[in-house]
Amino acid sequence: GLTRRCSRRTPGAPLTTIITLCTGNAARSVMAGAVLTAADPSLEVITAGTHVIDGQPMSWRTRDALAALGLEANHHRSAQLRPADLPRTDLVLAMAVEHVRYLRREHPGVADRTATLKHLVRSLPPGPEPLAARLARLDLANYEPGEDEDVQDPAGGDDHVYAACAAEIDRLLSELVPRL
Repeated sequence: GLTRRCSRRTPGAPLTTIITLCTGNAARSVMAGAVLTAADPSLEVITAGTHVIDGQPMSWRTRDALAALGLEANHHRSAQLRPADLPRTDLVLAMAVEHVRYLRREHPGVADRTATLKHLVRSLPPGPEPLAARLARLDLANYEPGEDEDVQDPAGGDDHVYAACAAEIDRLLSELVPRL
């Protein structure tokens, strides 16, 4: 089978399940998954893509960009978003507006739990209220994301483009994780 889960369950802890979503599950979602797992090992993180060739390892540029942050996801293999994962998912963290639109079109039942990383950094209030209640107040299913919410796909770029993408995701998640 495909190795998709990046985290470990902490015994007795309530589990929050997050899907990080990009296009090919080769760069942005992998980076976000590695950052989330390192930041909070109690999260269950599933990385996925909207248009994937299943079973591919990440590129060396993605691996090197993660290594520059002191992170790794060496067992990663690309995987298409699986509908079976959606009912138990607390949050689908999309890397771009196109991924939010894909979820709304293909899996409208999770539209109220799907947002771009940048939108959540801007809009998700801190707890102590449960994450589900705070997401509900954002009315994500009816929110129209703006094109300025994309984390740009580094595909086809040089090493520095991947490194910049990883650094941006790391910075954004450092703001978001305390509110999850």
